[in-house]
Amino acid sequence: MNLLVLIGSGAVGKMTVGQELMKITDYRLFHNHHMIEPVIEIFGKFDGSVIKKLREDIFDAFLKTEYSGLIFTYMWAFDVQSDWDYIKTVTDKFEESGGTVYYVELVAERNVRIERNKTENRLKNKASKRNIAVSEDRMLREETKYRLESLEGEIPFKNYIKIDNTNLEPSEVAAIIKEHFDLPDVGMTEKMNRVKLENVRDDEIPQLYNMQLESFMPLYEKYHDEGSPAKESIERVYARAASPDRKYYFIVRDGARVGALNVGRKLSDSEDCYYISPIFILPKYQNQGIGYVAIQKVFSLYPNIKVWKLDTILQESANCHLYEKCGFVRVGEEHVINEKMTLIDYEKR
Repeated sequence: MNLLVLIGSGAVGKMTVGQELMKITDYRLFHNHHMIEPVIEIFGKFDGSVIKKLREDIFDAFLKTEYSGLIFTYMWAFDVQSDWDYIKTVTDKFEESGGTVYYVELVAERNVRIERNKTENRLKNKASKRNIAVSEDRMLREETKYRLESLEGEIPFKNYIKIDNTNLEPSEVAAIIKEHFDLPDVGMTEKMNRVKLENVRDDEIPQLYNMQLESFMPLYEKYHDEGSPAKESIERVYARAASPDRKYYFIVRDGARVGALNVGRKLSDSEDCYYISPIFILPKYQNQGIGYVAIQKVFSLYPNIKVWKLDTILQESANCHLYEKCGFVRVGEEHVINEKMTLIDYEKR
């Protein structure tokens, strides 16, 4: 597990750059105020010992995830030995896991940071900064009491970069960091965490049915296939749901039902052969990678299944690409439905 430490003075843009970096990498953001604000809210004051303990719990739990790395923001007083010691404690934890630690120092002119102290994003995420006059005075006090910018050559680490972001947008800084350290793109872990499969209850079949009609109607209008799920009766869906050999799942992303699929076997097949049919995503959620993640979730739910089958429309190249990306290969003959449409079978072993 890797760690990227974003350091710099108050309001230099650590959190905002971290937010942008999270959008383009397989790293999650743990900014300093994720722990500071709840502690102030609960205890009525800043309590460093509680904040430190909470941070340690987050680090330990995050090291058990499948993400490539964590972005941690910290205002480092370079003239205070305890800050050096703390950073070493944190980075040792990640290096002991076999990870690499990257250090990014941001610097910006004071007048720019004073303006950034008032930005909507900062005030939204940091309640303790909402009294602008107080937070500005506190920021100025911190940089006169401590040395918050490193000296030339002071930071000895190999994976270190210093960026003057006075005139740079956060997205530009994030892109520089990603390219400099060759950080990984947004990975499957992020997508898998956002998508879930949820059992469909009998009383939810009408909702499932309406979603099916909405999802398949554009294909029916294009190909006029009378066997389309868009023309299927709700009684047929109830019957499929009642089969002991088949199971319906809603596909849920970020808490919203965005599609559904049915999984199970046909009586003519062996017990270790399952079909995925139908599978659909509502039109407004299509082409967002949800179908791919849903299929991976199915594979995880049924690890003992040795053969997976499905069919799709030959003329729908995006669907064919999706299934092939999931490891399916074409098998058998083509089934011509009409002059516009041909069904093909796919299998994954």
